[in-house]
Amino acid sequence: MTDEQLKIIRNFEVRVRQVLFLCDNLKEENAQLKLQLTTQKSINDSLIKENTQLQLKYDNLKVARMISVRGDDFKATKDRLSKLVREVDKCITLLNE
Repeated sequence: MTDEQLKIIRNFEVRVRQVLFLCDNLKEENAQLKLQLTTQKSINDSLIKENTQLQLKYDNLKVARMISVRGDDFKATKDRLSKLVREVDKCITLLNE
């Protein structure tokens, strides 16, 4: 082999090593990003669950305030409660169909 061919081969070897080094770095970065994604998904799931629970508590509070008894509002409260019962009955009827 000539000197020129040896230089080309050495240059090729150096570039192959560089590519392998970059590939290893990208594999490490990919692993880190996958771990970060898993962590973020876990956090997101817990926040969604917490949001659902808070929404349920909020809805319960709204219903509790709607049916709260306040002196003169007894009749109105009774009417609201009757309306809620009718709505629940309608929902049950729709589910049974």
